[in-house]
Amino acid sequence: MVDVLYTAEATAIGDGRNGEVHSSDGVIDEKLATPKEMGGPGGLHTNPEQLFAAGYAACFHSALRLVARQDGVTLHEDTSVDAKVGIGPDGKGGFGLAVELVSHLPGVADEKADELVARAHQVCPYSNATRGNIDVKVSAAH
Repeated sequence: MVDVLYTAEATAIGDGRNGEVHSSDGVIDEKLATPKEMGGPGGLHTNPEQLFAAGYAACFHSALRLVARQDGVTLHEDTSVDAKVGIGPDGKGGFGLAVELVSHLPGVADEKADELVARAHQVCPYSNATRGNIDVKVSAAH
């Protein structure tokens, strides 16, 4: 990376997945709970996979809007990106992630929507960071 424009800072404290996370500016101040599906209490607290899904969805949505602008395509305000982040054993004694991103582009022809999603996947920083490391599937809802 040539020039860093922004650096986010966060700290995890306590019992890992059942601890807390805080951002340096105080915007994020969350308790964490391991999901019931992973043997935890679940409940009203978030978890690392939800936080990653939210970040990836927002970042990919920005990348999608960028490539649409570059192509002169106006996206409706109700354009959205759904992110699913799964976690499970990786077969090597650890855990791995799998991501599915579905972009909703109302009013955009199916072929163009597919093209924009593919291009967004090439420019999104989260996609670039995960490429070759985890399974990421991207698609446009039709």
